Amino acid sequence: MNPYLDIVLRSISVYFFMIIALRIFGKKELSQLNTADIILILLISNSVQNAMVGNDTSLWGGLTAAAVLFAFNFILKKLIYTYKPFSDFLLEKPEILIHDGNLDFKKLGQLNITSEELKEAMREHGVEYFKDVRLAMLEIDGNISIVSGKGYLRQTHHKRMKKTKKTIR
Repeated sequence: MNPYLDIVLRSISVYFFMIIALRIFGKKELSQLNTADIILILLISNSVQNAMVGNDTSLWGGLTAAAVLFAFNFILKKLIYTYKPFSDFLLEKPEILIHDGNLDFKKLGQLNITSEELKEAMREHGVEYFKDVRLAMLEIDGNISIVSGKGYLRQTHHKRMKKTKKTIR
C-alpha cells in the first residue's frame, strides 16, 4: 500500500476514535479545562501520533497527517451543517437543569453535575437562589447558561459603566 494512503486511512481512523471518545465522555468535559484535562490532551495527542503516521516520522508524513485532519474536519463540519440526521447523531442536545426554580436531580445525576458547579454558574450569572432561576441549561459546548427573573427577562451579564466627571457650576 502507498505509505501516504496508509497515513490518510490511519488519520481518519484516529479522528473517528476521538469523536466517539468525546461523545461517550460527554460535553461537560469540554466546558472548562483544568490541569488534569490539559495533561490528558497532551498525552492523547502523543499517544495517537504513531497510530496516524506509523513508522513515517518524516516531515512529509506529519504534514500529510495534519492536512488530512484539517480536510476531514472541514468535510465533517459541512456534513453536520447540511444533514440534520448526521448532526443529531454527532452533536449533543442542550439539557434542562433547572426550570422555574425546580432542579432536575435525575438529569444532574446523569450529567455528573454537582450542586456546587451549578451554584458557581448561578453566581457567575448574578443569581443567588435556585428559586430565582427561570431556566438553567447545559449547552452543547458544555457551558451552563442561566435565565433569571419572574415574568420578565433580566440581563445577567453587566457591562462596567464608565464614570463621567460632572462639572460643578
